[in-house]
This record gives sequence, structure tokens and C-alpha cells, in this order.
Amino acid sequence: MWFGGFQPFTLSDYPACVAAIAFAQGCNFRCRFCHNTTLLHAPVPGTGLMSDDFVVKELENRRGRLKGLVVSGGEPTLQEDLPHFLSRIKELGYKVKLDTNGSRPGVIQRLLKQELLDYVAMDVKSTMEGYAGLCGVPVSTNDIQASIALIAASGISHHFRTTFGAPFMTEEALMQIKSLIPPGSSHVIQTFKPEFALDPELRRGRQSQ
Repeated sequence: MWFGGFQPFTLSDYPACVAAIAFAQGCNFRCRFCHNTTLLHAPVPGTGLMSDDFVVKELENRRGRLKGLVVSGGEPTLQEDLPHFLSRIKELGYKVKLDTNGSRPGVIQRLLKQELLDYVAMDVKSTMEGYAGLCGVPVSTNDIQASIALIAASGISHHFRTTFGAPFMTEEALMQIKSLIPPGSSHVIQTFKPEFALDPELRRGRQSQ
């Protein structure tokens, strides 16, 4: 796998777990409000990225100080080596949290079957009707709904999350999104950070306030 960033310590990204974060390079969405824009493009080895070996070595050196690893992005499920990488992390005795946009339910299902995940956080970006417009690319909402169902029924710790803010989402749309979250699953609302948004119009909106 290839990573565009590594954070050696976090208390806020993995609930009740002292963890590190590895940011997978590459994403299949182009969300208007994205704040990790340097991670969007597909990985090109030899361009300053970090390898899975680098992350594994970092975690080996932090045994006893950390309990888990958050694999975020970008979108981690795009990289074919993800299952092998996670198996290496589990062999070190770490818990694994996956952050995903839910676009690849087949990969999520495989990871769950192989018991490579301890926690999943899935972004529910929009209402089903609004996905393509907000994410900037065609999106299979069937895949999104399949991932929601898989994660909710997985039996492992999880939550769903939505970034809320004007002008790209209304309170009515947020309520529609909430209706997609199965009973018993947590839905976290994230605050929009316009200063880092991919869409320059959203950044300009902040500057004009």
C-alpha cells in the first residue's frame, strides 16, 4: 500500500483507543467540501509517498504506547493490498479502525469476513439523490446502501458520519440522511471547515463572511 501521510499519535480519531493514523493515497470521490485534497490523486511510487513497510516499522517501534491504527484517506479500499496490510497490523497486536466512503462494499465485506476490522467509520456524504452532485463523480448509491447495511449488521463497533454546512447541505437533507442510518447505529455530524475545501467557491464563501 501507499500512504500520503502518517500521524504517530491521536486521542480523537479512534474512540477509546490511543492510536496512530495512516492516510491512504488516492480517492474515487471529489467531494466539494473535502479537506484532504493532497490525498485525492492515485498513488505514484517514488513521489514521496510512504509504503506499508514504513507504517509497519513505525508501529513496531510504538508497541506498548499505542493500541490501534486508523486507516483513513483518501479511500483505503481502492488499494488492492489493503487486506494484506491489515493482516500485518493485526499480527502486531493492534486494533484496526477503517475510515471509508462506502463505495466498495465487496471490499468491506471481505475485510469483515477475515476479521481484519475492529471499528468502521463510514461517511454518508449526502442524500441518495445528491451524491453525484456533491461528490463530483458518478456514484452507485446501491453500493453506498449496501455498505451501510453491511456495517450496521457487522457486530463490530462503528458509526456513520456526515459533514454538515451551508451552502452544500440543508437541514432537510440532513434529516433525510439520518433516515438512512439503521436503528442502533450512531450518526455523527461533523463541522464543515471551509478554509480547506476542495471547491474554491466554498472557500470564497468563508472569505466573504
